[in-house]
Amino acid sequence: MKIQTGHGMITLTALLAIYSISMVTSLPGLAISPILGDLKNIFKDASDLELQMLESLPSFIIVPFILLAGRLSLRINKKRILIIGLSIFFGCSVIYPFSNSLWLLLVVSALLGVGAGMIIPFSTGLIADNFTKRYRTRQLGIASSITNITLVLATFLAGVLADINWHYAFLVYCLSGISLLFAFKLNSAPPATPQKAQPTNDTPVSASHNWPVALMFLYFFITFIVLTVPFNLSIYMETLKFKDPDISGSYISVFFLAMTIPGLFINNIIGWLRSYTNVCSSAAIALGFVLFLVKGGPVLLTIGVILIGLGYGCMQPIIYDKTSTSTAESHATFALALVMAMNYMAIITYPFILEILQGIFSTDASYFPFLLSTILAGIFAVFTYFKRNTSTLGIQIQR
Repeated sequence: MKIQTGHGMITLTALLAIYSISMVTSLPGLAISPILGDLKNIFKDASDLELQMLESLPSFIIVPFILLAGRLSLRINKKRILIIGLSIFFGCSVIYPFSNSLWLLLVVSALLGVGAGMIIPFSTGLIADNFTKRYRTRQLGIASSITNITLVLATFLAGVLADINWHYAFLVYCLSGISLLFAFKLNSAPPATPQKAQPTNDTPVSASHNWPVALMFLYFFITFIVLTVPFNLSIYMETLKFKDPDISGSYISVFFLAMTIPGLFINNIIGWLRSYTNVCSSAAIALGFVLFLVKGGPVLLTIGVILIGLGYGCMQPIIYDKTSTSTAESHATFALALVMAMNYMAIITYPFILEILQGIFSTDASYFPFLLSTILAGIFAVFTYFKRNTSTLGIQIQR
């Protein structure tokens, strides 16, 4: 079976290989959360920092290796880089269940970050290489949806496995083995030679440079805003005196599930909303946070997390698509690596920036993150409206 790319055809097997990479990108670190309590009892002499590093270390390692992989893609065969990264990742998934010491878990976590960093740029980079125009936009939307739905399902699976034995939670990382097998089915095309982008209808912005700075900042900023939901929702719900504070996990799952929906229909959404696509997306995020400030019941909270998830889930593939057209075709993977690294930079820096701001304003630690995100999202929505026709925030209807 062949799939239309906009300038040719690609085999279904090759497309599934690309989809499987998106599946792996959501996995780093998620196996630790459901077993963190068990690890505190098992490694009683370990500090809280050491245990938290098991969850955060992959993210710290991922960023430089995303950038390294993106840069290497300009010189080395992309399939080779991908297979090396997947091999490291899968190797870690095999070692993890047999790790009984904290130092070994930390070492394997670091190696997992190395492997993940070498994989992540190709989840979007290979789509940019193989698809064009509306076909590329659609596939980037599907890839984003796969990443988000895998995050929900793998987190649930890790929790189920952890209830059996804490070692088993790490088995979710074995999903990378599927991607590794598929990777060998990809074409072994050599890396494209650097060239200047030609001013075509598919390149709406100037591509004379390879650093999409505006898009990098945009992705960092919007990710920073929505991180308030997974990072602070459980604390916030305790202040609302819910009978079951642990239900916050269900709301976070709804948030990630909502993120999957826009990617599946991204071309339709752009067709309906046109130049107002990013305006409506940012407005949905702002409105979602406003509903949190109301301090209403479960219904308002549910609507809030859905609106935030839908807004972010819509902007994510659009940012990837604009990145792929903002530079020379040969540099698309590198440009996407720069932008995708901002997602992890936001995750890493969010707690530190939030702590600094809370210290400055000396306000309620549970309420402040949502107030801050509401203000930032509101400002961003207004800014997006006035900049809706610019190269960074504007939408080009592609045929």
